[in-house]
Amino acid sequence: MSTTTAVPVIPAPATAPRPPSPAPRNPVGAHVPVAARGLAGTGLAYARRVGAETVQVFVANPRGWATPTGNPAQDEEFRAACAELAIPAYVHAPYLINFGSDTPATRERSAASLRHSLRRGHAIGALGVVLHTGSAVGAAPDGGSRRAEAMAQVRADVRPLLDELDALGDDAPWLLLEPTAGQGRSLCSRMEDLAEYLDALDGHPKVGVCLDTCHAFAAGHDLAAPGGVRETLDALVAAAGADRLRLIHANDSEDAVGARKDRHANIGDGLIGAEPFRELFEHPATAGVPLIVETPDRKHGGDGTGHARDITALKALRARAAARPA
Repeated sequence: MSTTTAVPVIPAPATAPRPPSPAPRNPVGAHVPVAARGLAGTGLAYARRVGAETVQVFVANPRGWATPTGNPAQDEEFRAACAELAIPAYVHAPYLINFGSDTPATRERSAASLRHSLRRGHAIGALGVVLHTGSAVGAAPDGGSRRAEAMAQVRADVRPLLDELDALGDDAPWLLLEPTAGQGRSLCSRMEDLAEYLDALDGHPKVGVCLDTCHAFAAGHDLAAPGGVRETLDALVAAAGADRLRLIHANDSEDAVGARKDRHANIGDGLIGAEPFRELFEHPATAGVPLIVETPDRKHGGDGTGHARDITALKALRARAAARPA
């Protein structure tokens, strides 16, 4: 196991302005807390503490259906600060959303929850809203799979929300589909599943993909094997298109490949290992795509130490990738 790295110290700004540094090929950051002092006061302060170049936030309780109203002043403060610091921001929609459910009330609440995340994402200047792709809960009348019915529900429920997204204008966030780890009757866990999901949404131009490395590994894509990262990303591009990958959740895995268990580990401490994350930085499909860590922090004290360590590790791997001959 890697030893814990001290939280980076953020230097005080110089008195004279400095020319902006070139943006990295892949900004590296973390999912940040926003309780207490809000998006900017808590979220961006945490980002500075852990050395994040990009952030992801919740705008509602991730395990509930509430759709809280935002604070316009805090929203503008966060949006302006992210623009000034060149920090791309993303929203993760609540986990309860499932358009494949056989319960009408769940589908209705899912639509309201995703609508809220998209609108709040737009208000804070987020580039994308991440949505877990859900599962075909329940059984068909003949006892078989509800997959076809569930995919029809995805189309019926999400397509109107995309029309609403279009109405927000050119600066509306992307809807980013995050394939799951393959638990239960998952609608989309393997990269090839993305083709059917995107087809259900008419290939809408503002629908992209968020690749979670732990989920992909759990679903059977062996990122730890030689060439595994390249094969996985090639499969993603073949199914979704070269320009759909918009965000990566960089998480190691506590469980073996194909285990269908979503248990994240710190970078290099799990069964994926550190080197495959270097390969992520080298594939053409990841050019310009930010990486967000959702790795365990509480076991490191819950003060950002674990996230700072993982961000430092990813930045070192990014530098190694950049130094390799083309």
